[in-house]
Amino acid sequence: MSTDAQYRLAVGAGGAVLVAVITFARFCGGLSLRDPKPPEPVGPSGTARQLLAKSTSSTPIYLDYIAKDAAAASVRAPTLDDMSRKLAYYADDARHVLDVGGKPVETVGLRLTAERSNDLLVLSIENTTDHDLAYEVTTTPASPGVCNSARPLPFDAMVIAKKSTEARTECVWREGASIAIARVETMEVPPLSSWYLRQLPPGLVGIPPRIARGHRRPANAPRCSEVVAQTIRSGIERREIGWRDLVDFYARHRCETYQFPPAYRAFNSDGEQALPALDESR
Repeated sequence: MSTDAQYRLAVGAGGAVLVAVITFARFCGGLSLRDPKPPEPVGPSGTARQLLAKSTSSTPIYLDYIAKDAAAASVRAPTLDDMSRKLAYYADDARHVLDVGGKPVETVGLRLTAERSNDLLVLSIENTTDHDLAYEVTTTPASPGVCNSARPLPFDAMVIAKKSTEARTECVWREGASIAIARVETMEVPPLSSWYLRQLPPGLVGIPPRIARGHRRPANAPRCSEVVAQTIRSGIERREIGWRDLVDFYARHRCETYQFPPAYRAFNSDGEQALPALDESR
């Protein structure tokens, strides 16, 4: 056989083998002409809310927030035991009526006085204790529509510093006007808790808009969401969740990171619940 014939035979045989290999790879899948695709990286899964909850649920991360926030507030960083202590709480459900120029009412660490300030009827609230007090004074205006239109004085609706006074608008001034007090609640709060509560939108703890609209936030305080979850709103309306429960939670948690769990209730003893307290239903 000639050399040319041998060459043509070798080329033909090689081409037949190549065709067979490609055909087998295409239809039988036993051979890949490309590099195998690397496996997809495995990472955290879930909704954004779930991922946030996972990232903030550990005690070390909670304590890291505590340390950073204490530095920002220029106060001593509390320990986990400090943050887990029961907060002293007081309540007065007796009805009181305050007249301008009349005798003040002293109750649960506060001295309450009715005053006139130009065109306004004002409630003066003095903290007579040696502790910062979270507080709520529930009043029942005789004319809600008129009182809602009164010019709000800027004040701290969440906390009164020890031996300090806050003055809030109750209504427009009318001759013979008085202030009817339905309930007074106070809670003694340590320095970091006081700082947490001062930056909290009052509506998150159930303070009505008539009062909350005058609240002044500390300068450069973190801005927290004012949205109240429907489950929380319903719990407040049914009186299943109280002011004490909400304030107790936010005295222990930064509002820009942690949300109130519907099942949370105020501590009745030291270390009663693990911190941070999370919504286990999510």
